[in-house]
Amino acid sequence: MIYLFLIAGIAGGDLALKWWVEKQNPEDFPRELKGSHGKIWLYRNHNAGFPFGFLEKYQQIVRLIPLSIISGLFGVFLYLLPKKGAQAHVQKLGLSILLGGALSNLYDRMVRHYIVDYFSIRIGALKKVVFNLGDFAVFLGSGILAMFGLVQDVRQTLAKHAEMMQAQAEKKKELGAVAEHAGDRL
Repeated sequence: MIYLFLIAGIAGGDLALKWWVEKQNPEDFPRELKGSHGKIWLYRNHNAGFPFGFLEKYQQIVRLIPLSIISGLFGVFLYLLPKKGAQAHVQKLGLSILLGGALSNLYDRMVRHYIVDYFSIRIGALKKVVFNLGDFAVFLGSGILAMFGLVQDVRQTLAKHAEMMQAQAEKKKELGAVAEHAGDRL
């Protein structure tokens, strides 16, 4: 149940921030976030396409692709929901964070027909990108799932390597026994 609350909390928090930004005077943007020492700026940007405005003229595609992907991910989430154990927990956590952000942005696409982006981190190449909390959640959730997959791959590789080393050790032991037995015959 905690995972459903996490999804709702992230989506609700992002939608609340978007609502707040939309209610502000557009002339008040961009501006520095107080207390951020210039590292975070607030914006009121509307993006009708994918990141960086890609395919913004093809609204049906821009809505249907995320809807399809999110539906599939939610199906995976529902499949994992009753599962127990640390591995299932990490997968559910990553998917919950990802889905919370994705659902907020999907709401924007379906209802507003654009995504509200409202902050920029003024460090390096990030200065050029305006995000929202949903975007950050999608990146974070995806990162958790990617790291989980990487750890699983490393574990499997190490297990296969250990198996192979064990098989080689047993083979050497057998060959040693055969050689010793052959030496006894002479």
